[in-house]
Amino acid sequence: MAFILLFASGSAPASAPERVVTLAPHITELLYAAGAGHTLVGTVISSDYPESVKTLPKVGDGAASINIETLISLHPDVVLAWQASGAVAAATPLLKSVDIPITLIAPERMDDIPDAIEQLGTLLDTQAAASSRASNIRETLAALRSQYARKSPVSVYIEIGAAPLYAVGRDTLLNDALSTCGGFNIFRDSKLPALPISPERVLHQRPQLILIATTNPDQLNEAQARWGRLGLGPTHTRIYGINPDALFRPGPRLVDAAVAICRYLEKARETFGAMDTATEANL
Repeated sequence: MAFILLFASGSAPASAPERVVTLAPHITELLYAAGAGHTLVGTVISSDYPESVKTLPKVGDGAASINIETLISLHPDVVLAWQASGAVAAATPLLKSVDIPITLIAPERMDDIPDAIEQLGTLLDTQAAASSRASNIRETLAALRSQYARKSPVSVYIEIGAAPLYAVGRDTLLNDALSTCGGFNIFRDSKLPALPISPERVLHQRPQLILIATTNPDQLNEAQARWGRLGLGPTHTRIYGINPDALFRPGPRLVDAAVAICRYLEKARETFGAMDTATEANL
């Protein structure tokens, strides 16, 4: 299945969980989207949205470390995690011994996001709110696909870091977001979801759109100047910044990011026109 929602330890509670700990920031955002933010009693250091979660107890980073004593002291009815590896795998036997179930939530495609919201609504007895939010997201995705998905493809490079250069590669979710807008990642066929690259590899591909994972104007200006010096100036490539938290967290804000990406791709089409037939035939 595209994402997992199952009890990995312990047994399912007889009634809807009233106390929840999340071990990934995207799960926190999905929880709130499902109308169940009132159940959250603890989360991880990187969970910072919505604003109210910043004051909640933190139980580590959820990936490399989990403060199991703090987690258990919060008396959760269920723990929501992303992957059954690393710190989560290490914590599972102890949580199982005290009968605290772990539920894994890992969206892999855009359509998994509203599905996850609905299933969280079912788990936490907030079906009405979850169903409403999920329906809105599905309508947004359908509208984006109807308007953009079949337009002339736009080549895209997503820059994660500049020193050294890192690009998004075989990331199923982000590549699906680009596809929703009629775009494609120039490194989509790489073996890794993120990979180090050289400037020459980007220049060889000559992407029509570069997305810089930043909301910092100085960083965006630096990236635009850097790629301009290398020959990818405004007459060749559109370069925009995008909120990395919205882009890289597989939750509701990724849909908002997709709306922005669709607009950016459309501006690239307007500037550079349709791809030439030979290039499009190779996609």
